[in-house]
Amino acid sequence: MTDLRDAAERLSRPELEALQLERLRATLRHAYENVPFYRRSFAAAGVRPDDCRTLADLARFPFTDKEDLRENYPYGMFAVPESRVARIHASSGTTGQPTVVGYTAHDLDVWADVVARSIRAAGGRPGDRVHVAYGYGLFTGGLGAHYGAERLGCTVIPASGGMTGRQVRLIQDLRPRIVMVTPSYMLTLLDEFERQGVDPRSTSLEVGIFGAEPWTEEMRREIEERFAIAAVDIYGLSEVMGPGVAQECVETQDGLHVWEDHFLPEVVDPSTGEVLPDGAPGEVVFTTLTKEAVPVVRYRTRDLTRLLPGTARPAFRRMARVTGRSDDMIVLRGVNVFPTQIEEVVLRTPRLAPHFQLRLTREGRLDALTVLTEARPGSTREERTAAARAVAAAVKDGVGVSVTVEVVDPDTLERSTGKVQRIVDLRR
Repeated sequence: MTDLRDAAERLSRPELEALQLERLRATLRHAYENVPFYRRSFAAAGVRPDDCRTLADLARFPFTDKEDLRENYPYGMFAVPESRVARIHASSGTTGQPTVVGYTAHDLDVWADVVARSIRAAGGRPGDRVHVAYGYGLFTGGLGAHYGAERLGCTVIPASGGMTGRQVRLIQDLRPRIVMVTPSYMLTLLDEFERQGVDPRSTSLEVGIFGAEPWTEEMRREIEERFAIAAVDIYGLSEVMGPGVAQECVETQDGLHVWEDHFLPEVVDPSTGEVLPDGAPGEVVFTTLTKEAVPVVRYRTRDLTRLLPGTARPAFRRMARVTGRSDDMIVLRGVNVFPTQIEEVVLRTPRLAPHFQLRLTREGRLDALTVLTEARPGSTREERTAAARAVAAAVKDGVGVSVTVEVVDPDTLERSTGKVQRIVDLRR
């Protein structure tokens, strides 16, 4: 069988770590010499680039977080002259003011390479048609997926987000093998196929590459069973590069292999910042190893996961599926609640559709959480009542909090055309 992995994917772990150290030391020097923010932050921590002699020494260097990028808006974090910046992107701004990032021509080449590697690891091959339903524009998803698919030699269908009925027609007519989209919008597409009387399992799609938001194994099963495809995870964030930082391999579907020749991961305690051993749950932190325009050192993602040994790509460690973001966490009467925990319950409850929303309100001096979820078409009143009771009981037993559950009519909740908004905070 032909080995389709590139040269970096065939490195041994010691060879990879030697490459990482070389690139890490160069990145620290590049950031220190060209970004005033890093000169100040390194000085405040009492370190200089030459203090990094081993990979473990990275823990001596200070973190970078989203607020640092916002305070240096728009170009304060850039490490190259404006004349070398080939493209500018910005974060989606789902957690506040967008952050601006830039790319040199070399950065765009690296980005295309890692996304091409990701699509190949997901089962894509040259000549495949790829339907890209991520949003285009300042958001990195659409263009990141687009150029990576082209780099692999695929035919790209740049559908972007929205116009769901038209997306369904394009998938039927143009017959792509691969779709790249947020998992929540894939559910919206599923509903539209069924609304049009088209069996989703009859399409040409064989692989779905889903990212930009946390999703669960229950959602994977829902999509795979209703679409008859392999559903795999892709990970990225604009502050580090965009999609293509890590990818789940189709042959194992056991977590995201981090492309560690370009992105060095750590997992830290979200409260103390202490580096945790592989296997321990915490917040993933990334240092770019080859980024020229906007290198980032120890960027705190707020994404919660674990680092595990590599499997399909043995040299590269895996990230377990992201369980949520530390800034998405709801503290309800002293209990930590993540939207993905509610999603798992909803998706395994009969007669409920895979659409839900969490509404936070205040009753007197206490916060209250209402779970709004949709019934499947044809559900009786008795089935809806039973489903609501089942969800409330499962959340109480599994998460440890009491919630109110309302089962609403099909097609009541707003559908996502990109990143879904799960939490509506009405306490203010």
